[in-house]
Amino acid sequence: MQMAAKKITLSPSRDIPFDRLVLSQANVRRIKSGVSVEELAEDIARRGLLQGLSVRAVTDAAGVETGLFEIPAGGRRYRALELLVKQKRLAKTAPVPCVVREGGLAEEDSLAENVQRAPLHPLDQFRAFLTLREKGQSEEEIAAAFFVSVNVVKQRLKLASVAPTLLDIYAEDGMTLDQLMAFTVSGDHERQEQVFERLKASYDKQPYVIRRMLTEGAVRASDKRAQFIGVEAYEATGGTALRDLFQGDDGGWLQDVALVDRMVAEKLKADSEAVAAEGWKWIEVAPDFAYGHNFGLRRLRGETVALTPEEEATRDALQTEYDSLSDAYSSADELPGEVDERLSELETALEAFENRPLVFDPAEIARAGAFVSIAHDGRLQVERGYVRPEDEAPIEPDVDDTEVNAVRAAAAQRAGDATVVTDAEEADSEAEEDEGLSPISDRLMTELTSHRTLALRQALGDRPDVAFLAALHALTQKIFYRYASESCLELDLKSVAFSSQAPGLNDSASAEAIRVRHDNWANALPKDASDLWDALQSWDGDSQAGLFAHIVSLSVNAVHEPWNRRPRALAHADHLAGAIALDMAAAGWKPTVDNFLGRVTKARILQAVAEAKDQRAAERIAHLKKGDMAAEAESLLAETGWLPEPLRTPGSADGADETGVRDTRPSDDDGDSTALIAAE
Repeated sequence: MQMAAKKITLSPSRDIPFDRLVLSQANVRRIKSGVSVEELAEDIARRGLLQGLSVRAVTDAAGVETGLFEIPAGGRRYRALELLVKQKRLAKTAPVPCVVREGGLAEEDSLAENVQRAPLHPLDQFRAFLTLREKGQSEEEIAAAFFVSVNVVKQRLKLASVAPTLLDIYAEDGMTLDQLMAFTVSGDHERQEQVFERLKASYDKQPYVIRRMLTEGAVRASDKRAQFIGVEAYEATGGTALRDLFQGDDGGWLQDVALVDRMVAEKLKADSEAVAAEGWKWIEVAPDFAYGHNFGLRRLRGETVALTPEEEATRDALQTEYDSLSDAYSSADELPGEVDERLSELETALEAFENRPLVFDPAEIARAGAFVSIAHDGRLQVERGYVRPEDEAPIEPDVDDTEVNAVRAAAAQRAGDATVVTDAEEADSEAEEDEGLSPISDRLMTELTSHRTLALRQALGDRPDVAFLAALHALTQKIFYRYASESCLELDLKSVAFSSQAPGLNDSASAEAIRVRHDNWANALPKDASDLWDALQSWDGDSQAGLFAHIVSLSVNAVHEPWNRRPRALAHADHLAGAIALDMAAAGWKPTVDNFLGRVTKARILQAVAEAKDQRAAERIAHLKKGDMAAEAESLLAETGWLPEPLRTPGSADGADETGVRDTRPSDDDGDSTALIAAE
């Protein structure tokens, strides 16, 4: 006969006054983890005790119950209740729901309660937060109720908004949490599912690959076009911005590229119309111009608008406040937030006083034009006052006929023409002398000035200081006074345009530094070329050397050109780079997909990673497709200072070594003083 199964009897539950409860030494939990006691106390005060305590009666030596109960499981809940009692928010005799255990071991009760407790699946938490949000609770209220930051709540809600099919796959362990986080970049469920299908056929399913697939073709918010129109304006027009709440995204991605381009074109057009209203003959508008777009054009020299007495007083007050704050916190390791913000405001205000607008002659405006584009930081960039050669005013000769004839005779001599002086001409000359003082003949003038030219050459060769000044005077005219001919030195200086525009060349740190330096020197020079000699002569040696270094630097041409082999010139470029300790990594060049990695073979990409990191790093990306490999290599090489061979400086201790990785150790060399002067 089959025996009936014995029925299970559960431990009884009862309410026990708090002051009759004590902690048990049998509790296996020794290390604090999870929610703090303070946060748990606040949760109990808000919602009440959601889970009772597991207790055992305390007996004396004879085995008689003392009326007290020890807690082997539920110690954190007890401490939270104890904290509420100390805060006088809970009575000492308040009844506490308890399960009274008998038999077995107290340690076993404690261990079983902690080990057998199943944690909540992350997806259940995501969906629970979403349910609370749908029932009217704000993100701030949810964060306060569960003692997490508002950003954590936003992240959980974002995860819950992924396509339901992908959430189901995640629930079945078909993808990792990091992969699910990557899918939150886009809110388009159809797009998410398309990327997941593509991912199935890919060997690499890393989160960065998912993010890149979802943002293909999008414009980064850090792009100068996005900064120019403003992300808020873009979204207000109906544009969609993708955001990554789990990683730094530089402001996200603008998904509607056509809308970005249209808004950029409209804003540039509106801004250019305001510039055109100033009376310029022509206006060229583009988001970006190639480097050297103004080569060969003469730039007008405007007059800076003077400050009014009120503006001078405001500037002095701002400068005084800035100096006072700087002195007060000069020894502080870190500036307080409000002080740092105020100093930034003062710097911006003072910079506005330095960058005063220029006033041009209306007659010059009528023959000149302006370039309107976007600067590298998203600001409107207006380059005013450029005159094309065909718009130059005709030069009226202001010399007499004798001087004109002398010039023509000299030109004829240079061309190889023979100058014949007949006896009749000599006789006429003698007859004129009898009549009185007459101009010197062209032939004699040529002979005399030939002697003087030869003597000038000899004397100038003995005076390096004057020779330097004369060369500086001649070359300065070539660069800053395009159509002036105020020098007797037949020196020339070529500044070649770049035959191939590299990506980002016009927005590079070097291009911006050259522009600033050139404008600074242009502002320091006199407006009229006829005053240039006296101005340069009055400058000190450091200023002259700085201007000379800038002018000579514009003639450097170390560009590899397939149709113009110049091995000796390029070898000299290596010597020049070594002499000035050129470091392309310090100059701001970094290997990216656009400027290098996406345009070389996979073998070169792997070689670069192996040189900059190690062979294992290269092996980890060796299985990737070309595009994915280039993108991952860009991330790996970002802060290494690695340089490809054409950018390395041979033999430079401060530059790249044979592996192309820059040595970042501090140098004892303070740098070349001439270069510092030129930079100033």
